Amino acid sequence: MKTPFTVEQFFDVFNNYNEAVFPMQAVFYLLSLFVVYLIIKPNSGSEKIVSGVLALLWLWMGIVYHLVFFTAINNAAYLFGAMFVLQGILFLVTGVFQSKLSFKFRFDIYGISGIALIIFALVFYPMLGNYLGHVYPSSPTFGLPCPTTIFTFGILLMSDRKCPAVIMVIPFLWSVIGFFAAFSFGVIEDTGLLIAGLLTLTLLLVKNKKYQNE
Repeated sequence: MKTPFTVEQFFDVFNNYNEAVFPMQAVFYLLSLFVVYLIIKPNSGSEKIVSGVLALLWLWMGIVYHLVFFTAINNAAYLFGAMFVLQGILFLVTGVFQSKLSFKFRFDIYGISGIALIIFALVFYPMLGNYLGHVYPSSPTFGLPCPTTIFTFGILLMSDRKCPAVIMVIPFLWSVIGFFAAFSFGVIEDTGLLIAGLLTLTLLLVKNKKYQNE
């Protein structure tokens, strides 16, 4: 499928975004580390904070990246932006207002897989991108859709109760859409996005069935 923009335009969007929002990239990294800490050492309000941070990240990606920057080269970004904003609202409603989301690290296949995806999103994704020639600021940093979706999958795998199915739909759809779109432009590191989506969907379906049977 032919895209309505060139490879150069695609990476120029990253460049324009990263230069315009700096130092938000560092802020998002600090927030992500805080979220991981709260999952490893949860407290009475940690699930609302974790859900709130996820809501913030998805609203940011929908409004700032897709609607402000990506629409300059792709009209489909209006649809993507709406999807991401909806996902942010879902995290806000289900996790913050309804308290239906809870997260805790456990030393099992779900917790280990979740931590692995988080480490990939925060550490190995940018390292691999840099090795492949996607150098900052013309690179997808944390706070942009692909690495942040992988991070989200990692968090969801550490859900401490049945994860509402509605929470998984948009991230999984993006893992497919984002992978094929970015991979066609040589963003090989986004192979991890599709793998993360398939792994998380499979494990969460198994985990939800386990909680349902208990």
